[in-house]
Amino acid sequence: MVDTDVLIVGAGPVGLTAAAELRRQGVTCRIIDRLPARLPYAKAVGVQPRTLEVWDRMGMVRAALEAAVPLRGQLTYADGVEQARFEMRLPPEVPYGFAALPQYDTERIIEEHLARFGTGIERGTELLGFTQDADGVVSRIATASGAREELRSRFLVGCDGAHSTVRKGLGLTFEGGAFPEEYMLADVEVDWNLPEGYGVRSMHHGADGRIDDALVCIPLPGERRYRMSMLVPPELSTKGENAAPGETVHGLEGGRAPRLEHIQAVVDRLSPEPATASSLRWSSVFRISHRLVDRYSVGRVFVAGDAAHIHPPTGAQGMNTGIQDACNLAWKLALMLNGGAHPRLLDSYDAERRPVGEEVVGRTVRHARAGGVQTATDDRTTVMLREAQLLVAYPDSPLTATNGAGPAEADAPGPGARAPDCRGLTSGLAMTPLRLYDLLRDRGHVLVLYADSADALTACRYTAATADRLTGGELPAFLVAPGDADTAQGVHVPSGANGRHLPVFRDEAGEFARLYGAKGATAFLIRPDGYLSARLARLAAAETEPALADALGRVFRL
Repeated sequence: MVDTDVLIVGAGPVGLTAAAELRRQGVTCRIIDRLPARLPYAKAVGVQPRTLEVWDRMGMVRAALEAAVPLRGQLTYADGVEQARFEMRLPPEVPYGFAALPQYDTERIIEEHLARFGTGIERGTELLGFTQDADGVVSRIATASGAREELRSRFLVGCDGAHSTVRKGLGLTFEGGAFPEEYMLADVEVDWNLPEGYGVRSMHHGADGRIDDALVCIPLPGERRYRMSMLVPPELSTKGENAAPGETVHGLEGGRAPRLEHIQAVVDRLSPEPATASSLRWSSVFRISHRLVDRYSVGRVFVAGDAAHIHPPTGAQGMNTGIQDACNLAWKLALMLNGGAHPRLLDSYDAERRPVGEEVVGRTVRHARAGGVQTATDDRTTVMLREAQLLVAYPDSPLTATNGAGPAEADAPGPGARAPDCRGLTSGLAMTPLRLYDLLRDRGHVLVLYADSADALTACRYTAATADRLTGGELPAFLVAPGDADTAQGVHVPSGANGRHLPVFRDEAGEFARLYGAKGATAFLIRPDGYLSARLARLAAAETEPALADALGRVFRL
């Protein structure tokens, strides 16, 4: 007997995202956390544009936009001298910018979204251990009342942080190292008159040219409120404390909390202008480690987020990478549990996400040692797109189909790339233009077809009918046509007993054609997490069916 489809351990942003995506797709799950309540600390505060896109697809971005504040750039000072201002600009077609949101608000927003599906966090509940067999996982848990229970699930997902019980239970390695420096974190208000929406990085160099003092401030919601980090004075050092032999202290686990006078001392030394820090909400001492697990899964048990990778906070990559781990895994688990998945679908989780974790760990370590993201040598647009996590792609994934892709424009997304948003799509019913992401929201896989001529329209109808036959009519699809195309509001697709209606949206500004490099008859298979499984450019009867069957067969049980 199975108690639930998926047991999720850890109710931080990663575990909550996994639970919300599973429930959205009709999968039962339970989520447990050993803490009795949400921690009131602004730990992870940066929310990347790609995370907002993921939340948009899940139908929960509005609450985040209402609670967060924009991050516009960074002001940098070296030895009291202002350096070039670092602007965090993205191309105009990217729908969301960089944001700051305290972690407790991020957790609150996802938890409230999850509650709409009737699922809550089981607080004060700890995973003691687990065993797995060919059909499921038996987990031993201790509940808030002190009772010991055994819970059987089909899968177990460990989102339980750097000291993960799940990772240790799997016997996975967690190789890496630690920076020798220790830092203070503090959530304070400061009365300077620096521009709103800009982070502040102020450094001092010693006689040897190395940085010997630093202050980094990230704006938070609230008037002149910042999350500050700075080097620890000797009297607050926690080196060697709270760590077992061979183990590094991670995150917010220091033994001494900095007081306001410790924060003010650093502000006095490094603030760009005279300022007073006040309203200390919380503070901590932490050390930076960088580690990566050797595998993201064993059998029916998976790890995500800090349980799989930890790294310097430079560029606010950690929580966002974990949230995207969770989304990547959750839609695959849902498809597997709903019976429609290719038998090896879950193998793609490690194949796709571990290389991303490895790249993020390496990049954040380099940036931390060099003095921040602004030290990257790539052109500014590339740096911003990478930090926004918009360049993550899966071209080598076993789920990515290149058969039938055909030639594409140089900047057009290929198979495995992120599916970009575009504006200006109209229909006879929507009186204002729509975004592509409006049409993808709250869906699984979607087949998007493009036709710019009568012959192309015929090819797209045939492709939609073929997709219906291969998937039993379960794959949502719609057609995009140029703004001046002579098409009805929908076209008939001859599939099944009576066929079906294929909605048509007009690309009034040509933005879809430009951003997707679409011409003639082209098909795009877009995954639930917003990546292209396939781009099919040769929609002719002789080539469409095998190419589409290859693309769908990598994901679905056909």
